Amino acid sequence: MYSVLTAMKKKSLAVVIVSNGPGELATWVRPVVKELEKINKSLCVNDKLDFILRLILVPCPNATGKEYKVANSWNKFELITKPNCFWKLLINPFSFAHWPKKGIVIFLGGDQFWSILLAKRLGYINITYAEWIARWPRWTNKIAAMNAKVKELIPKRHKRKCHVIGDLMADIKLTSEILLKNKEKKYLALLPGSKKAKLSIGIPFFLELADHIARKNQNINFIIPIAPTTNKSEYLFFQSESNPIAKHYSSKIKTIKKIKDSYFDSVIETSNNTKIYLIKKSPCYEILKECDLAITTVGANTAELAAISLPMLVVLPTQHLNMMNAWDGIFGVIGKNSFINRFLTYVIKSFYFKKKRYFAWPNIKAKQFIVPERIGNISPREIAKEVLFLIKNKNQLKIINNNLLKERGRKGAAKKLAFMIFNSIKKL
Repeated sequence: MYSVLTAMKKKSLAVVIVSNGPGELATWVRPVVKELEKINKSLCVNDKLDFILRLILVPCPNATGKEYKVANSWNKFELITKPNCFWKLLINPFSFAHWPKKGIVIFLGGDQFWSILLAKRLGYINITYAEWIARWPRWTNKIAAMNAKVKELIPKRHKRKCHVIGDLMADIKLTSEILLKNKEKKYLALLPGSKKAKLSIGIPFFLELADHIARKNQNINFIIPIAPTTNKSEYLFFQSESNPIAKHYSSKIKTIKKIKDSYFDSVIETSNNTKIYLIKKSPCYEILKECDLAITTVGANTAELAAISLPMLVVLPTQHLNMMNAWDGIFGVIGKNSFINRFLTYVIKSFYFKKKRYFAWPNIKAKQFIVPERIGNISPREIAKEVLFLIKNKNQLKIINNNLLKERGRKGAAKKLAFMIFNSIKKL
């Protein structure tokens, strides 16, 4: 008992990282931890810093529940707390571990406010990595911004806290020898969603979309990265008669077969013999980066695709909004009442969709259409025509790619953030 507890008490500094989902862990946390470790190892013995490294996972609707296991497998953290422990940690941090008097809390995912709360509770300084906006500049000590636009949005009196370090996502590298573009076929990523409300529409819509595209162009391979929150059985359910939306679409799943010795896990074959390859790994940026185009629903996935500068076409069929009983949560409950169902549909179509100008994250942040959005009473056939046009026009895809790159930051952010953390530790 002495060896672990006493050794930790002797260490006078703590570096605490706050994060949430699989994407943030893989593309933000891990690179920064590696760079921090690299800097410390490069120093002479007398200059090395002796600190404990901890990871605090915070509640997140997009988390998979596997974040703790993944982070633990890295063997980098002396302590990892699960999302459901966050409030208990805030109330009584010493019930989890001994906390040195000095330390730093770094925001690398989730809600920026959680890291500020934790820093105040522990009496540590706070560093926030701001990808799009620094929400609480008054309460944080330092801000590491993705690009100059983030800094411009910060009130003048707090700008001195901000340093533009670049884009943590820009340093994503291939982790395996996957070179899809060297193959003869083009690759099209399909992202029908991860939650039941989106899948109920997305599965039948995207299956028919793939069939229409395949009928016109046999030189395209389709890829679906399966979200960690869903599985193949849900794909089968939402294309069946159990899903009332499926009756509006002709395409069905004929088979789903596992694949051996491939970077794909299984393959869907539709009733029209179109093959769609499934990938379980999450995130699978190294494969997505090699695709020519992505067709996606609205949501956080548009931000992830923008992060790797993958050209995308964002679709949201609004003709099924009256199917509220297929939605999650309170909408699914109250939507079973036909009158309320019709009323909600009217409100959403008449006010929300007319008032909201942009739906994809890159468009929202740029305040202009840098990726095409198709919102409304759209059909798979219409979208297929546009996809085929984009696939044939490399210049158009290049323009979208360049516009996405402009909205991101430069490479080398992980190293710069690690130096910022390291220099802050030395001043404590």
